[in-house]
Amino acid sequence: MSKKLLEPFRLGDLSLRNRIAMAPLTRARSGHDRIPNALMVEYYTQRASAGLIITEATTVSAQGNGWNESPGIYTDAMAEGWKPITEAIHNKGGTVFLQLWHCGRASHSDFHGGEPAVSASAIQLNGDPIYTPDGKKDHETPRALETDEIPGVIADYKAAAERAKAAGFDGVEIHSANGYLLNPAHVRPSPPSLLSLSPTTNPRLERKMRSCQTHNNRHELTGFVVAVRCLLHFLR
Repeated sequence: MSKKLLEPFRLGDLSLRNRIAMAPLTRARSGHDRIPNALMVEYYTQRASAGLIITEATTVSAQGNGWNESPGIYTDAMAEGWKPITEAIHNKGGTVFLQLWHCGRASHSDFHGGEPAVSASAIQLNGDPIYTPDGKKDHETPRALETDEIPGVIADYKAAAERAKAAGFDGVEIHSANGYLLNPAHVRPSPPSLLSLSPTTNPRLERKMRSCQTHNNRHELTGFVVAVRCLLHFLR
């Protein structure tokens, strides 16, 4: 093993004990209430020797749920459940970020009382069946979010970042992949950061971007705005 790997590393204003980072790993141990528990405290404490831990994906709202018994960060009780975990990691000299998540079209109506999951556009995810609270099922066609719903999603991410900070996290990471609500865009020109949603999941993206370019208006590239607002809020 390279000695360099075990040397301290400066990440912004954070001092990491080494250069080892633990990637997010979904564990599904939070129970039906999605509140972090003692089993999760033990799990993360055992891994606190890493320089940086990025937690399992954690939903920012009930609308964002799409994985059985994954944790959330959208209620005060959930935030309280995370506190013993961040405290245990810090007591071991570790640093921990919370990964923020909205499953988007990778969810299923079984998670939402029969209402369809939401996405950038009404395009079904092509992939393996999903394990829902009622068993293994095929993916469904989601409901396309309306433009006037975007501020609510942004507010959910902001509130999640606020609760993460209150729970003792050192930072947050935006989960943006796999057909989730936030997904990397492969369209140019684009900001060098997370963009709204991939053209695979959002054929409206190119039209919106052309509109932004042509008219210089204030259309929001959702994912980029969410990421920047969320992270800047955390750093305040």
